[in-house]
Amino acid sequence: MAAPVDFTLTLIISFALLSLVASFVNGGLGYGYSSLSTPLALLVLVNKVINPAYVLLEAGINTFMLALVGVKNIKATYKRALPVIAALVPGVIIGSLILNAVAPLWIRFFVYAVILPLILLQAAGIRKPLRGETAASVPLGLGVGLLYSITTISGPPIALFWNNQGLEQRQFKAAVAQVRIAESYLTCVSYYFLGLFTANSINLFKVISPPVLIGIPLGMFVVSKVAIETFRRVTMAFDAGVVGYGLSAVLPTLFGISHDVSLSLFALVLALDFGLLYRYFKGRAAVVASDGRLDPKDLGGGPPPSGGLSDRGG
Repeated sequence: MAAPVDFTLTLIISFALLSLVASFVNGGLGYGYSSLSTPLALLVLVNKVINPAYVLLEAGINTFMLALVGVKNIKATYKRALPVIAALVPGVIIGSLILNAVAPLWIRFFVYAVILPLILLQAAGIRKPLRGETAASVPLGLGVGLLYSITTISGPPIALFWNNQGLEQRQFKAAVAQVRIAESYLTCVSYYFLGLFTANSINLFKVISPPVLIGIPLGMFVVSKVAIETFRRVTMAFDAGVVGYGLSAVLPTLFGISHDVSLSLFALVLALDFGLLYRYFKGRAAVVASDGRLDPKDLGGGPPPSGGLSDRGG
């Protein structure tokens, strides 16, 4: 049995603030709670404590986000989401077993190493539609189920996939929400049968759940006032920096490399991160300079304009 976590006042405040910021992002983008909060939470607690609490919370968040998109958008996307959802099941089962068996430090490394390139791809605004969407949905669902049950993170690969397919903003959020509600419920069931819901996880859930009631509506309000792509790019840039730091922190312990080398890796991630953000704002300024205004698409919805300046919610 795991030792009880001492939820000091400092720990409670830290996780409550982290949950507030992460839910703010989730409210704006329709995803992003775990991809922002898990890398930081792992610096303090292990996955076996974090994951059950986050999965339980995200089951509620995803249900709420799905309800917001409307029946019309769900009907327009559910047939496209079904192949991904069906493929989640084996991935969730395998991932849950891995989480229960593998040492926490290796799980941390897996989280950082897998998520970092996916976040950087989003920060770069890369979009390339897939012609065989149904065929690609099956390996995506399997991989997402595996990734989510091990890390509680799945937003970046799901967002990349549906963004690439050119969904309108609300349909994009509907497709993301359907996959995420399925993965969170399936993972809750899997964790329950493996006995991963402990007192530590329930106590953590009690800390992180109240701030969500403020963060999600606040994120929805802010994203209605600013260009959603700008919101996404800035969020992903910050997230990449967090994950890069986490990766640099775990490498010396696992592989015996020097701290100077690991910090150099972190500096490289930051340089790439800021470079991508600079390129985005420079391109955005060029659009304003040439037209005298921003394209209406910058306020959300519609197909992505050329140059990777789409303002869709993914």
